[in-house]
This record gives sequence, C-alpha cells and structure tokens, in this order.
Amino acid sequence: MDREKVIVIDFGGQYNQLVARRVRECNVYCEIYSYRTDLSEIRRMNPKGIILTGGPNSCYEADSPTCSAELFSLGVPVLGLCYGAQLMMHVLGGKVEKAPVGEYGKTDVCVDTASPLFAGVSEHTVCWMSHFDYISHPAEGFRSCAHTADCPTAAAEDRERGLYAIQFHPEVLHTQEGTKMLYNFVRNICGCAGTWRMDSFVEQTVRELREKIGNGKVLLALSGGVDSSVAAGLLSRAVGRQLTCVFVDHGLLRKDEGDEVEAVFGAEGTFDLNFIRVNAQERYYRKLAGVSEPEQKRKIIGEEFIRVFEEEAKKIGAVDFLAQGTIYPDVVESGLGGESAVIKSHHNVGGLPEYVDFKEIVEPLRNLFKDEVRKAGLELGIPEHLVFRQPFPGPGLGIRIIGDVTPEKVRIVQEADAIYRDEIAKAGLDRSIGQYFAALTNMRSVGVMGDERTYDYAVALRAVNTVDFMTAEAAEIPFSVLQTVMSRIINEVKGVNRVMYDLTSKPPGTIEFE
Repeated sequence: MDREKVIVIDFGGQYNQLVARRVRECNVYCEIYSYRTDLSEIRRMNPKGIILTGGPNSCYEADSPTCSAELFSLGVPVLGLCYGAQLMMHVLGGKVEKAPVGEYGKTDVCVDTASPLFAGVSEHTVCWMSHFDYISHPAEGFRSCAHTADCPTAAAEDRERGLYAIQFHPEVLHTQEGTKMLYNFVRNICGCAGTWRMDSFVEQTVRELREKIGNGKVLLALSGGVDSSVAAGLLSRAVGRQLTCVFVDHGLLRKDEGDEVEAVFGAEGTFDLNFIRVNAQERYYRKLAGVSEPEQKRKIIGEEFIRVFEEEAKKIGAVDFLAQGTIYPDVVESGLGGESAVIKSHHNVGGLPEYVDFKEIVEPLRNLFKDEVRKAGLELGIPEHLVFRQPFPGPGLGIRIIGDVTPEKVRIVQEADAIYRDEIAKAGLDRSIGQYFAALTNMRSVGVMGDERTYDYAVALRAVNTVDFMTAEAAEIPFSVLQTVMSRIINEVKGVNRVMYDLTSKPPGTIEFE
C-alpha cells in the first residue's frame, strides 16, 4: 500500500508493539522492523519518521544492538526512546554511562515546553522511567530539554537535524502526556497528515483485494472469532460469492456461538458469500473421550480440524486463494517483524496447509492490530457482539475443561460462562476487562443444596487486565458482582456446587488454564 508511514526500529524492547499502536492512534500508519534491517531497505521505505525503541542492553557494550550513524543523516526525523535515546547519543559521539541512581516507575519530569516535542505539555509532568544507564554528555549539536532530580538529560534535541532523544517511555499509559508527545513527533515534527483511518483502510483494502483476486475463487476457514469474521467481511465486500467460508463447529464453542456465527454469515445473514457449516461435535467428542493431558487435547483438536477442513476443501475443489485472518501481532511474534519477537509457530503464519489445493495466500488484516481489526469490523457492519467477542483459544472449551472432555462438561462450562459474561456486561465491565471467562476444574467437592448433600464440580472464574497478553494481572471485579455470578451459576447450572475466582497473575500463571 502506498501511504505515508513512520517506522519503529526495534532493539528488543518489551513495548515495541505498543509504540506502533500509539503512533497509529495519531492516525499515522506505522510498522515495526528489527535493528538488523539494512539501511538501504529503510531508505527504500521512504518513511516520514523513525522511532528507536527501548531494549534491555547497555549501548556501550561491544555486542549490544546498534545502528549506523548514517541512520541519523537520512533527512528524516528520528525519535529515540530509552535505549534508543542512549544509542543515538552513543553513536553520534555523546557519552552514556551507568547511572549513579537508576530510575524506575512513575517519575516527575521537568520539560522545556519550547521544544517542538513538548508543545502543549505541562512543564512538570509524570513519566514512566526504566533505566540504569544515563546520558552523561549529550552528543554535539544536542541540548537537554528535560530533566529529573536524578537525570540531568531526561530528553535532548538537535532541532536542526530533527533528532530527539527521550529517556522515558511515552508509549505507556503511566506517562501522563505521552500520547501528546508522540503526536507532536509524528504529526508536527515529521509532518504526517494523519490520514490512516479505518474507513479509508476498508475502502482501499477492498479495491486491492478486487484487483488481486480478479475472478479467482477464495476459501476461508471461519472460526467465528473477530479476526476471521472481519477477514470474511472484507473479502465478501470485495468479491462476493467468489468467497467460500467453512465454519467447523467442533462442539467446543461458547453457548449458542455456532448459531450466532451462522446468523451473521449464513444464508439469512447480511454478507454475500458461500457459507458452509460443518457440525462435527460428535466426531470431536469421540476423539477426545478419555483424554485428559492438555497438549494431547490440543493436538487432537488441531488435527481433527485439519481433517474436517480438508474434507470440505476436497468437495469444493481447487481454489485460487486461501484466505487467513493473520493480524500484525501474529506477523511480529512469528519473527517476521521486530527484534523482540517471541518466535512461535502460529496457525496463521508459516506451516501452510498442504492439504488444500490453492495457488496463493491472501491476508487482508496482516497490517492491523486487534483494536484496529475491531474498528474495521464495525465499519463493515459486523454486529458489535461479534466484533467485541472475548478472545477465544483455537481448541476452544477443550482447554477450559480440566481433565477429559465430555458433552456434559461442555454443557456445564458453556452455561457457567454465559452467566459470567452476562453479569459482567450488566455491570458495565465488558469493555474494560482484557479477558474473562469461566473454566471447569477437575475438582469435585461436597456441598449442601436444600436438605441434600451434593458432590459436584467447582467452576473457576478468570478475569485479567493486560495490554499485550504477554503479562497480565487479575482484574478487580466488585465483590457484589462476583457474588451474583456465584449465586446464579450454582442455582442455574446443574452439576456445580462451588465457584472460585482465580487471582493468579501472568507470570507465574498463564491466562488460559491449559
């Protein structure tokens, strides 16, 4: 796509994706690249601006990630953040040393509001610091434009060359006016017009899909999740009934979810496409009978999906394109984007399915973050209940049921989860919690209901707040809400006599149970 953009060069910082998201919130398109990216490739991209991320190293050590001094002579504004700021100084002849006093957490910073970077920012502002090195002598041509009690150069600028270095992290929410600082850089200093919007993205992507696909046939595995649903919506608008969506209902979806997906994309829905629903519940239950080991369950569910999808693909015959709901974090985390990638095998990136007869992959959401995918979904007219659906693992309830999977256990966790989600929505918390769901433990305990003793299952409630799903903290749900959920689950869900709330953070725990 031919559009103005700012690029983020990643030096191993934990906030690389967050930096790019904050830039996009300024309506400026942004992509992440490793510091190993060749300078000629950066020139070819013709960015309007460059941002250098933080990182865990000391820039003065011999084997630390670095960059060429030429990067700062491209005639493009550059903003260095934390390690990126120190590296800019180090490469250009300044001095970076171990700080007499490290700074961590919220810190009062005094800024020079005459700097274009701090226009409209309070003279005394709170910023998020995380550093044990500091800039002891700025490079020639730079002047300090911010300081703290312990850090004489919390920010430096060479306005003439468009080079800016800040020691703190403007991308995190703890930096109170960080968004304003990034806006100043990308919109005012870099001169970006700010035309990156979802309505224009949808229109442009639909045009490009039509041009690419022509009269070709497209096949998409539709899970009913946000990513595949928005991909289906885009492709439907672009090529209509040249698109076939195969929806495999493995019986491990949330309550009524299969019917909800069919209502949107099936014959009675609003999208023009071929929709095939495969009701494979009994097939999955047979395969999973007596299996309790988590990885074995995942493997069975994944392999059975391939078998079912393969069978349907054979009925359809050869297609020109296989569509996937790959989104930008998938690309980055698969080692194809930034440097701080957690290399993982992802179903949307790598390991192309050899069992489908196709010529080319098409990934209409490849450049979007999750929040942008949701905006695109609303723009396409996909119902809010689907667009804002909670994250859901590929193996579905198979990994939210501890131990073996049975139809009865699936019923229990579906009903408990539906009640939980209903009460969270009634309390107005559904958009503020990162992820929440009910899981069925493998524990049975004695209880008393009426005048009878019971020996039934315990349901665990999970709710976390997270920015990137790499780390998470348990959400603080009001006790009255939890009490209501508990009371409803025990009274309405046969087979449950105990409800627990999981307070575990990530790490040491994971967000999902298995």
